[in-house]
Amino acid sequence: MKSALLEVMRMNRICRMVLATCLGSFILVIFYFQSMLHPVMRRNPFGVDICCRKGSRSPLQELYNPIQLELSNTAVLHQMRRDQVTDTCRAHSALSRKRRVLTPNDLKHLVVDEDHELIYCYVPKVACTNWKRLMMVLTGRGKYSDPMEIPASEAHVAANLKTLNQYSIPEINHRLKSYLKFLFVREPFERLVSAYRNKFTQKYNTSFHKRYGTKIIRRQRRNATQEALRRGHDVRFEEFVAYLIDPHTQREEPFNEHWQTVHSLCHPCHIRYDLVGKYETLEEDSNYVLQLAGVGGSLKFPTYAKSTRTTDEMTTEFFQNISSEHQTQLYEVYKLDFLMFNYSVPSYLKLEGAVGV
Repeated sequence: MKSALLEVMRMNRICRMVLATCLGSFILVIFYFQSMLHPVMRRNPFGVDICCRKGSRSPLQELYNPIQLELSNTAVLHQMRRDQVTDTCRAHSALSRKRRVLTPNDLKHLVVDEDHELIYCYVPKVACTNWKRLMMVLTGRGKYSDPMEIPASEAHVAANLKTLNQYSIPEINHRLKSYLKFLFVREPFERLVSAYRNKFTQKYNTSFHKRYGTKIIRRQRRNATQEALRRGHDVRFEEFVAYLIDPHTQREEPFNEHWQTVHSLCHPCHIRYDLVGKYETLEEDSNYVLQLAGVGGSLKFPTYAKSTRTTDEMTTEFFQNISSEHQTQLYEVYKLDFLMFNYSVPSYLKLEGAVGV
């Protein structure tokens, strides 16, 4: 009798344990599906909800496997831009693939956002300050909410953003495969004139004057004054162009990032970018990236005053005093950027002979 009672009690205990386990699993399943349907939301001080990407579709899924079956005009446009890059790399493989393998040091321009699975290759003089501000908001986990409240100087502090070269080789490969990769480009000579205006005509850029201006004047200006040689503060655009096409310059060291070619900064023939944004359609392309990242409802690309930006008309004026020989040599330096990103040869150029395509 006693043993029978003990057996009954043991069976009751087992039944209670099984019931508790089943109930716990049921609650876990309910919680899982609720979290899938209602992702965790973070409330920032301005009352804007920023949704974590965890549990939702990735930007790559949104781009290549959209919920709607019919591709939007924007998606078709970006497919054409991807194809243009691929075709140019294939047609000019000898130029575009001078090195077969990239090293981690080649990836220092690729900013990583772990939360939204994004990789952004920043190109100076193509709205990179505002895009770095956006990346700080996206990666800040509530620390920032309004990108324009971040000072430009802070946006360029290297420690504020993580770049791809800081990861191990397996981690790099995983992110290149799984994250949405994008960059922004600009008409190459307009970008070049913008870099010259910013770095050589502004009085506050004394570091560039000392580092590059003195060197340019020493090599390119006859009978330079001692003040010019010492300060490097009055570099002319013609001297800047002569410095860029000088073979000695290219043998001495890589170009500064502000006038380095895009294909050398971002390596689009080695890394397949999912989106190529353009300066000419900056806001639309930027907001499309944010939409794919799942934050388009709460975060927009900052609008900015365009009164000081370098225009096509300004670029035309700067090239008026450049000889056709130097124009042709300069075009050869930036030719891949023109072709890869579908920019036509500017009408103001006076190129010598046929330009190879």
